[in-house]
Amino acid sequence: MGCAPRLLGMAVLIDPPSWPAHGTVFSHLVSTSSLEELHAFAEAAGIPRRAFDEDHYDVPARRYRELVERGAQEVSGASLVRALIGSGLRVPARRRGPKLRAALVTRWASLLPEDAALGEDLLDRWAEPHRRYHTQTHLLAVLEALDVLLQPGDLPLRRTVLLAAWFHDAVYEGVAGEDERASAALAVHRLAALGRPAAQEVERLVLLTATHDPASEDRAGRLLCDADLSVLGGPEADYQRYLLAVREEYAHIPDAAFVEGRRAVLQRLLALEPLFGTAEAQTLWAPRARVNMTRELSVLTPG
Repeated sequence: MGCAPRLLGMAVLIDPPSWPAHGTVFSHLVSTSSLEELHAFAEAAGIPRRAFDEDHYDVPARRYRELVERGAQEVSGASLVRALIGSGLRVPARRRGPKLRAALVTRWASLLPEDAALGEDLLDRWAEPHRRYHTQTHLLAVLEALDVLLQPGDLPLRRTVLLAAWFHDAVYEGVAGEDERASAALAVHRLAALGRPAAQEVERLVLLTATHDPASEDRAGRLLCDADLSVLGGPEADYQRYLLAVREEYAHIPDAAFVEGRRAVLQRLLALEPLFGTAEAQTLWAPRARVNMTRELSVLTPG
């Protein structure tokens, strides 16, 4: 194979094969520009999407030289990690696999330590293989957003809002409205069976995530909805991951229909003033959210 020319602006890196698994050693293939660039490079090289792991592709040693010839830049393992962190595309270890679940188990134990079995059941639901965006990573992101939004005066409603976060996408089949209703029904059933007095309020809060339009005086509803939408105001790299994951969850929808629906969602959100219901979220995430959504809307061409 001849040496392929490097493209202007190409920022795909590869480290030497040194990570053992499955009887061989693997390299890491990353982009320091965007996940779109990384996926496009991998697809052109015939690397299957199943080799993608959050922020990189694992590629076997036999593919190393070919990928370099295709334009991937050879760097050391340490240099690759530093470059990926610097790009903002690195997914922290705490958001991965066993460490992610362990972090969530710890959070559940601080919430309802006497009901560990319910927490395990919910985590299993969030880990269902058909999910791409509504995963344990999203659950942790919502809980972390609530860490930021909850104020000392919110102490009386804190546990209820956190329980609603755990249940808000516990049932997910990709059917808007029905998923929220099923998740709310699960919440009231499981919590009532445990004798939790907050069951009805958790049900109400989960139902709000279907529209993200709580009343102005509904502090609990606004906290949950703002935390659920916090991804809109994240760094560009996080927003790109969100877009890719959402499209994968709706892979059964034809492109034209998906674009039409997505444009409608973006236009509705951009028309909201304020975009977020709490002052804290409005300050933290609204400016970047409008930039992210406006940029996405500009490239979603009708038809």
